[in-house]
Amino acid sequence: MRRVQTGPVVGFVCMLTLVGALGATVGLSSVGWVFGVAYAVGSNAALARGIDRQRGYPMGPADWVTLTRAVLTGGVAALVAESFSRSAPVVTLVTLSVFALILDAVDGWVARRTGTMSAFGARFDMEVDAFLILMLSLSVAHTTGWWWVFAIGAARYVFVAAGWVLPWLHGSLPPRYWCKVVAALEGVVLTLAVADVLPVGLSKATLVVALILLTESFGRETWGLWRARTGSRHERNESSSADVVAMGQPSKVQGAGRGHFRAAASRVTTVLACLAVWLALVLPNEISGLTPATFVRIPLEGLVIVALALVLGSWVSGTVAVLFGAVLGLLVTLKVLDMGFFAVFDRPFDPLNDWLYFQPGVGVLGDSIGHVGAMITVVVAAALAVAILIVMPLCVVRLTRLIARHRRGSTQALTAFGIVWALCAVSGLQLAPGARIASTSAAGLAYDEVTQVRADIQDRETFAKAITVDRFRDTPGDQLLTGLRGKDVMLVFVESYGRIAVQDSTFSPQVDAVLDAGTRRLRAAGFSSRSAFLTSPTFGAGSWLAHSTLQSGLWVDSQQRYNQLLTNDRLTLTEAFGRAGWRTVSDVPADTQDWPEGASFYHFDKSYDARNVGYRGPKFSYATMPDQYTLSAFRRLELAKAARGPVMAEIDLVSSHHPWTPLPHLVNWGRVGDGSAFDAMPAQGESPDVAFSDPGEVRAVYAQSIEYSLNALISFVHTYPDPNLVLIMLGDHQPHSYVSGDQPGHDVPITIVAHDLAVMNRISGWGWQDGMRPSPDAPVWRMDTFRDRFLTAYGPQARPIPSPIETPSQH
Repeated sequence: MRRVQTGPVVGFVCMLTLVGALGATVGLSSVGWVFGVAYAVGSNAALARGIDRQRGYPMGPADWVTLTRAVLTGGVAALVAESFSRSAPVVTLVTLSVFALILDAVDGWVARRTGTMSAFGARFDMEVDAFLILMLSLSVAHTTGWWWVFAIGAARYVFVAAGWVLPWLHGSLPPRYWCKVVAALEGVVLTLAVADVLPVGLSKATLVVALILLTESFGRETWGLWRARTGSRHERNESSSADVVAMGQPSKVQGAGRGHFRAAASRVTTVLACLAVWLALVLPNEISGLTPATFVRIPLEGLVIVALALVLGSWVSGTVAVLFGAVLGLLVTLKVLDMGFFAVFDRPFDPLNDWLYFQPGVGVLGDSIGHVGAMITVVVAAALAVAILIVMPLCVVRLTRLIARHRRGSTQALTAFGIVWALCAVSGLQLAPGARIASTSAAGLAYDEVTQVRADIQDRETFAKAITVDRFRDTPGDQLLTGLRGKDVMLVFVESYGRIAVQDSTFSPQVDAVLDAGTRRLRAAGFSSRSAFLTSPTFGAGSWLAHSTLQSGLWVDSQQRYNQLLTNDRLTLTEAFGRAGWRTVSDVPADTQDWPEGASFYHFDKSYDARNVGYRGPKFSYATMPDQYTLSAFRRLELAKAARGPVMAEIDLVSSHHPWTPLPHLVNWGRVGDGSAFDAMPAQGESPDVAFSDPGEVRAVYAQSIEYSLNALISFVHTYPDPNLVLIMLGDHQPHSYVSGDQPGHDVPITIVAHDLAVMNRISGWGWQDGMRPSPDAPVWRMDTFRDRFLTAYGPQARPIPSPIETPSQH
């Protein structure tokens, strides 16, 4: 019976899993799926055939690393194929390529350290390299139109095809290190070209140099094989072996010097390995915890490692040590992710749902530090993540081997530290708040992560039940929103407009002044307003969670809930207006691609974005256009039409989106035109990299952006006073913690403005405060309660319903 080959089976399963993950996250069409599956079948079939030819060759550690690279290459192949039918996610493509290139250096090192170098492994490595370079060159050729770049990827396969006609090309030559250097260089240069981080001219120049070096390398190999074509294979192999031995044989003098150096390097490496394990165990998961006192702790998990090494002996230096190191490396990665998410979202990283934040996060980072800087940051971060996951197991293995060599001293140290740990645990001794000397933080984090995953899984069922409970789901259109008949309703989200903007900050007096002046200005034009606070489900970012919460009447505080909601049928505010006879419109100037959910879930009749409002002006960092133009275009495209019915629109004002600078300034509404009036303004403002070098300046530009967005909206209502206008203005979330500070809460202001007093009387029982500025003691509702209260207040025969102050609860 033929033995089952584990490697190809594992490779096939992993490749299908990766393709499935790409389909679930960045999305794959049938082209990407077919190519990814075809690659999985073809590559693993070829691997199985190669193993059979080697009579059941057992795959070594280096071969498994190469198989991992082959899996990543499959993901690259699927994304490249996808790019021919739509715009592929560059960040994901570059990340997979970077990981594959890093592992290219790792597998050779592993083979040398484990003594498992083989001709099969070298061939396997070379074929994976060749296919990765082929895919990257195809991607660059397709996106840039420089089809000559494809020659870089095709060179290896042209060489193989030529061997079918010229058998002497199948000969062998002594290995040349330069060939490996050139192959690595091709991968790096092509990845940079895919990432588009270099100026066009420099990128083309590096590709030309890469092609020249590749041509020289293949040319030298071909010339060598031509000259050696008359010699016997035995002579060539013997010569090659002799050359390799001669090239690698050190002299006695060199050996003695290297011996001392290696001994010293070994000691230093051991010390660094022990230090790395200790730091990994006590590292906090919040930036605020990075204090000297935090690291003066004794981790219980470290004592467990020492105890296991003493009890299990040499066996722990293998499997258990590697597994423990892998878990430790994963925990370090999660701690770093937690630091970022606490800083931006005021919560830890969710390992099941938060991966989709990375691509939009890179976009925001690019707006802050530039596209090149963002891509470099992503590549460096990816490299560090891979390094951590590789280095930590090696560190734990080295530590356990040290313990095995010094059992007596290790036992004494374990006893001493164990006693100290127990005494500190009983006494609760700590040098800093929340940082007890007797530490169990690593185990606690692992438990929290597992608990979070379990909670996410359970929450799917809980949220599925919540979606089905909807008192307005079957309400006929003629019984919806009767109190707003004939009114144009604008639901306007002001990006990053949080409680911190109007309360307890150095800049809130500035924003308060804008709101107070706006209240007086609109009151003089016949408008009245009332304000309160809503508690947003998100913080710092994730605007779409707030939008879906307000629209659906459900608490959407995670990407999992958002994805789940959009695949179900739930009455949104937009659908309610549409059912009642309004034309429904979305205006999201930050969108640069189609948004199918706008029609399929929210039921907007028309969606406007950056591409279809006629804007010809400059971009302002994240904002594709100024808020003033967004409002002007909406009026031109919808409100200014003759003989139209009532319009309900959700509009996003994004000039106040991070990084808040540079900013436009208001112009006369008659000069807005196609946006060219704003051409000179970006150069007049401060760049994000300058502003973010000073914490005080960051807060200042945030305040200025909020002032601009509010002034634009107030000026719009005042300039085009419509007695049938109803404006609902609110924030989506608080700004990032480097503006709002520690634990600012999730509250955002909300204001309703109307000319018709009958509209305002409908909400007289809400207890909201007069004016556009809510005071600190204004009512606070959860954002998910707004939909039902709004539909009730403006339904038939609605009576005022008193609403007590509420505080948010978590699912």
